Amino acid sequence: MDSPQNSGNAKDSGPISRAVPGLADLRHYAAHQLIAWQPQGVFDDNLLDQVAEWLLETEQVSPEFKRFVDLSQLKEISIRTRHLFAFVEKRKQQVANMMPVRCALFCEDWVGFGIARLYESLMENTPVEARAFRDRAGAAEWLDIPGDVLTLKDKPAI
Repeated sequence: MDSPQNSGNAKDSGPISRAVPGLADLRHYAAHQLIAWQPQGVFDDNLLDQVAEWLLETEQVSPEFKRFVDLSQLKEISIRTRHLFAFVEKRKQQVANMMPVRCALFCEDWVGFGIARLYESLMENTPVEARAFRDRAGAAEWLDIPGDVLTLKDKPAI
């Protein structure tokens, strides 16, 4: 029987993720080779730049991790379109020689989902296979991980 740490069940008493240094609200689920990020508050150009820096640093160390970005806790999205396009162009250059990796972006809100879909379309034909979802179950299935992991309800270990 798996221990609570490794079962993947978010309802278990033990943490199944670890906090990740850098940006707030990052988690690492080692058992699932997953990095999850659930930004809070305002998603603006400054935060997008911080994400870009963190991604570059992380990919130099562990490029094979699957990614899950949960935009459902955002209070506001204030990204300039020009800035998003510049971010994507830079990302395309950074990942050009990387091994393929999946990135699921989740948001039930139509604006957040729209941003996720835009990113998905802009990252086509790159090693980052981005896909936008309006339901966690679909994202979990696509990432091949248990659905309860993507609730991000566990308290990460430090």
